[in-house]
Amino acid sequence: ARETQPDIVLMDLSMPVLDGVSATRRIISEFPDIKVVVLTMHDDPPLTRSALEAGASAYLTKGTSFADVLDTLRRVLAGEEVLSPQLAASMLTVVEAEDPGEELLSSRQTEILQMIADGQSTKQVARELGITQKTVHNHLNAIYRRLDTQSLTHAVLSAVRLGIIDLRPTAEDSEAV
Repeated sequence: ARETQPDIVLMDLSMPVLDGVSATRRIISEFPDIKVVVLTMHDDPPLTRSALEAGASAYLTKGTSFADVLDTLRRVLAGEEVLSPQLAASMLTVVEAEDPGEELLSSRQTEILQMIADGQSTKQVARELGITQKTVHNHLNAIYRRLDTQSLTHAVLSAVRLGIIDLRPTAEDSEAV
């Protein structure tokens, strides 16, 4: 990364010298402007959480379609964190439920976070709500502060744990059944 100065790194977690989580942490600490997208065979919620906590902007499994990988790369380069509803649902199986949150978020913040959890991009949210993308990002920053999180992934997980939003099945989930 030091020599090539990439905008984005596609990271595997299973590498011979340095594991992908440690490599992600190192890249993010030394080059905070570089985005890391994990593409791995591991569909393991604790490992997913570790990669996201290390600073990965997205986590994909090798079963992800090429079109979805390209879409994720474009979205990450545009400054988004990408969280699929399926990934969030699998991660929640290892997270303990807490008491429902009492008005931690405004109704607009809840609406925006629910739309993100449903798989919409910030651009789609802005268009649907008739607001600018900058306004969506301002709402997300307020959500991060109120939920004491640093990322979209953790904000969604916290909001689900607190009963603020729900994870809903997607059309893709229905097709898999």
